[in-house]
Amino acid sequence: MAEPADPGAVATLAEPPGSHAGTPDPTAAAFFDVDNTLLRGASIFWFARGLAAHDYFTARDMLGFAWKQLKFRATSNEDTDDIASARDSALAFVAGRRVDEIVTHGEQIYDELLAVRIWSGTRAFAQLHLDAGQKVYLVTAAPVELARLLARRLGLSGALGTVAETRDGVYTGRLVGEILHGAAKAEAIRALAEREGLDLDRCVAYSDSINDLPMLTAAGGAVAINPDSSLRRLARERGWEVHDFRTGRRAVRYALPMVAALAISAGYAYHRRRR
Repeated sequence: MAEPADPGAVATLAEPPGSHAGTPDPTAAAFFDVDNTLLRGASIFWFARGLAAHDYFTARDMLGFAWKQLKFRATSNEDTDDIASARDSALAFVAGRRVDEIVTHGEQIYDELLAVRIWSGTRAFAQLHLDAGQKVYLVTAAPVELARLLARRLGLSGALGTVAETRDGVYTGRLVGEILHGAAKAEAIRALAEREGLDLDRCVAYSDSINDLPMLTAAGGAVAINPDSSLRRLARERGWEVHDFRTGRRAVRYALPMVAALAISAGYAYHRRRR
């Protein structure tokens, strides 16, 4: 199992089994989690951080939202109240806003805040699958609009994400169904495989979190990227590949980037008030 210490290192996974470069491979695909797997930190936090620059909400709202998302993301065994709280707050900050307005801001937010946080090593894995003629999908609890934006800008095949309810092109602040998290991710990729004619035994799933175990085991292969301690142990037990693109101590908890982001946000809000 390889564990590159350089965060900019290019992953060196062998050519996906059964594939040949340049030849379409329609029954195989790769599924990538986003937060801390493809992108440093929580994508929805950085998205909300970008919207805050457009005065969508107050600094207090921003910090409260970030704390709820951090707690939800960092806890392996969420209780019902935690999940309900995360579900209720997931997209409340865009309630009453037009979808096209949010999508337009999303392009700018990608350029300013998200692009620089893409792990180049993970991006290299995705490209290996694309070069092998396979499809590559993002599978995330983040809003599906954000997931699709990331997939499109990275040249991937598509994305699955949490769906927000809209009426007449305006967000209601409620979700359609549940957050795409845990077992819901596995159900989503099974449904996608049925629609697209994919053979899940020939697919590979990538994640940083033990919460994604249902998705990792639904695919025929699994790779742990920047894993939390529980996933790292399980990956070693099962002989899964492990790759860590983070700097410093490899076992550092993925919550730390979010704590840093909260500090950045607080400083940003302070300077805005000063101006």
